[in-house]
Amino acid sequence: MTRRADSRRERHRVRETALQLLYQWEVAAIGIDDADDALALFWSTHPAPEARQAGALRLARGTMAALSTIDPLIEGHAEHWRPERMALIDRLIMRMAIYEMLVERTPPAIAIDEALELAKTFSGEGAVRFINGVLDAVRRDTVAAAPAEDASDSE
Repeated sequence: MTRRADSRRERHRVRETALQLLYQWEVAAIGIDDADDALALFWSTHPAPEARQAGALRLARGTMAALSTIDPLIEGHAEHWRPERMALIDRLIMRMAIYEMLVERTPPAIAIDEALELAKTFSGEGAVRFINGVLDAVRRDTVAAAPAEDASDSE
């Protein structure tokens, strides 16, 4: 396998781990500032290389810190759906993808594709289409309007 494919696979694992952290924090109602004990338990039951831990933690904490920007975007682009009525895992997947597009400047095609892969793994059948529709609408209205930057290494 090529180095690029290994790198892509590892970034996917970082996203999977970040999603699991977000899920744990949401279900247990753990604030990002009070997560140390939960993190220690998580890493003891889900060992991962330090680089994956750091990347997942950065992505999860960044996503949580940006919720005041992200959730209104989800609500505004999910017709007839309030975020609190959506499946938790779907909402978390969308939150993380939007964070990546807006803050980390991950190319939208990559962030959306990764979100769809996570939905295929962790959610139900209808989730992929729903998540794709919401994320594409957010991309069109927000990311497409933002000035372009070279994000070739943001994947």
